[in-house]
Amino acid sequence: MSGWNENAIPDQSGRVTVVTGANSGIGYVTARELARRGARVVLACRSEARGVDARGRLVGEIPDADVEFARLDLGDLASVREFVTAYPYDRLDLLVNNAGVMALPYGTTADGFEAQFGVNHLGHFALTGLLLPTLLATPAARVVTVSSPAHALANIDIDDLNSERRYRRWVAYARSKSANLLFVHELARRLAAHGSDIVAAAAHPGYAATNLQAAGPRMAGRKGVERFMRVGNRFFAQSADAGALPTLYAATAPDVPPDSFTGPSLAGLRGSPAPTWRAPWTRNDQAAQRLWAASEELTGVSYDSLKG
Repeated sequence: MSGWNENAIPDQSGRVTVVTGANSGIGYVTARELARRGARVVLACRSEARGVDARGRLVGEIPDADVEFARLDLGDLASVREFVTAYPYDRLDLLVNNAGVMALPYGTTADGFEAQFGVNHLGHFALTGLLLPTLLATPAARVVTVSSPAHALANIDIDDLNSERRYRRWVAYARSKSANLLFVHELARRLAAHGSDIVAAAAHPGYAATNLQAAGPRMAGRKGVERFMRVGNRFFAQSADAGALPTLYAATAPDVPPDSFTGPSLAGLRGSPAPTWRAPWTRNDQAAQRLWAASEELTGVSYDSLKG
């Protein structure tokens, strides 16, 4: 894995990929590099304008890229269902659960969930579950979910998943990223019990310069914090291209273990992809199963394909 970079991505010809949040940052780079290797890539984005623009930029960089835009709002379960209903292919080799929001002022999704938990976890839980029959029908498919080293700031609170008792934006973000890892842990366990060859893995970009860091302060009108985040991105963060490498590794490298967590090699902040530390609670079977049951109840999405 040492020194692994985008040049090591194997040929992706004939493979179909969905990347959420593919209009900018890590998601855009992930989609671009998969398309460069021959994958057909669906750019699943909330904003049609930004999604169409991203497709234009990507084709400008790679004229023969096979890419298309499809609207997906992870903060609206009706949109998730519409996306899956309209999905036109009979195979799905790779699902990259990349989209996310970070440290936003308190808000709720269209379905009334706290926005960070709703978008970062529940939206992807529903999307994966609804696409699962297509994933199961595709040999050696993968599901890669993007978490964050910030998950270490807080475990989920199973009795207050929507932060109704008290909302602290960074704690809510950390809980949503812990939920991502618990989801991967339980999904990998269920897939193994089902005898499936799907690999469910996680990755994180370390400290990468994207629009994510400034979005929360901008929405809160905290201009000083927004400027501070932009300065940090400029002088300390690695590029979005480098930040996407752990995701690309988890998505394409041979022999990626189920329930693995890949991040940058240097203190989890920058560098080439490597196995990365995760908080012990993200491998807790009981917590993962309780979160799974709650997620099924909240979203109305049941993973029936893994039952029986």
